[in-house]
Amino acid sequence: MGCNAAFLRWSTMLFLLGLGLCHLPFTKATSFRNAYATMMYVGTPRDYEFYVAVRVLLKSLSKLNVQADLVVIASVDVPLRWIRAFEEEDGAKVVRVENMENPYKHQDNFDKRFKLSLNKLYAWSLVDYDRVVMLDADNLFLQNTDELFQCGQFCAVFINPCVFHTGLFVLQPSTVVFKDMVHELQNGRENPDGADQGFIASYFPELLDKPMFHPPANGSKLRGAYRLPLGYQMDASYYYLKLRWSVPCGPNSVITFPGAPWLKPWYWWSWPVLPLGIQWHEQRRQTLGYGAEMAVILIQSAIYLGVIAMTRLARPSFSKLCYRRSDKSINLVHNSLKIVALWCILAAYVTPFFIIPHTVHPLLGWILYLIGAFALCSIAINVFLLPMLPVLVPWLGIVGALMVMAFPWYPDGVVRALSVFVYAFCSAPFVWASMVRIVASLQLSLEREAFLPARLVESSSNSWFNKLY
Repeated sequence: MGCNAAFLRWSTMLFLLGLGLCHLPFTKATSFRNAYATMMYVGTPRDYEFYVAVRVLLKSLSKLNVQADLVVIASVDVPLRWIRAFEEEDGAKVVRVENMENPYKHQDNFDKRFKLSLNKLYAWSLVDYDRVVMLDADNLFLQNTDELFQCGQFCAVFINPCVFHTGLFVLQPSTVVFKDMVHELQNGRENPDGADQGFIASYFPELLDKPMFHPPANGSKLRGAYRLPLGYQMDASYYYLKLRWSVPCGPNSVITFPGAPWLKPWYWWSWPVLPLGIQWHEQRRQTLGYGAEMAVILIQSAIYLGVIAMTRLARPSFSKLCYRRSDKSINLVHNSLKIVALWCILAAYVTPFFIIPHTVHPLLGWILYLIGAFALCSIAINVFLLPMLPVLVPWLGIVGALMVMAFPWYPDGVVRALSVFVYAFCSAPFVWASMVRIVASLQLSLEREAFLPARLVESSSNSWFNKLY
């Protein structure tokens, strides 16, 4: 009886404790006293891309054997399948939060991309941890940085001479600080950009005068605020000047990509435009992989190859409707046909760019783009009976530009930029000449009644190679 009564008491206590914990924002027991944290919210055109970036960040930290928990501060509207992926596949602890209301969204200089970036303030609510390193998804870790947990109550990097960067900072969680920050938000504290960057910088205005962080050799934790060495937030733009890292201040540990949003490293077109993009994709290849996009890549490749095969075998018939000798408005028809042909060629080069999955490996992305552009150009060539070489001059120009940008032996970024400029300058006359040749070919075909059925039948017996001329 005594054992049964004790068991009943313990069961009741555990049940009541479970009911209480259901209302807490962070319920999972921590394995470590420190954590690397990042955030995930939805409501932007690039939600999936940032989801992939967060997963690569988590897996890269796990690969470095960091002695800390991995935490994702996720808004309640993040899809459940993404939450399960963070927890089950990436080993992260997920904290579900309500989106922080942004009182600065009506400022004149407000960027809607950062409407929900104030969710980053929830990092101060992770009071189960002694220290938290808060990260943006576009950080690329080169080595373990666990020494950051020895820093004080707030530490950040000045990649700008006067304003620190909130892409990576160290904090000591505190309910008091978190509540004060929320109070300051409600009171409309001054915020230059209306995002997390401006608010946190205004909340810690004295950081510029603080000493530089140097981790104690005995592993103890410091107190107070410190500036972090630049090596913990190496702005990618510093690399492009010399095409190598030359950051003497602190260990070269973390690369950040704070530039244009459409040139973030996870986009396939970011390389070779920006050489460091391939490093991020190499890290993804070694951790997350590209299985999620491979089905789409294979389907698109099969479609493009099928189109190329069909255009080699089939002959055009649509253009029969474009010419009638009895039509009084023949000049209008001819001019309209030229415009349609040019727009079709333009669409052939633009369409593949937008339908390729944005986060595939750059090599796969560019190969698929070139195949797709060639396939769609083949349709235009056959439909409008155009010579192949002028239509493919831009295609050859793109191949050449990729080779110039990807050349690995430039001495510095200035020589690389000049080489790209010279290549573009020399290529421009060929592109213009190809356009002139295409228009002239269309005009000649129309004048020689190349679009009449008899001429079309006759052309079907000619080799496709002859159309080059």
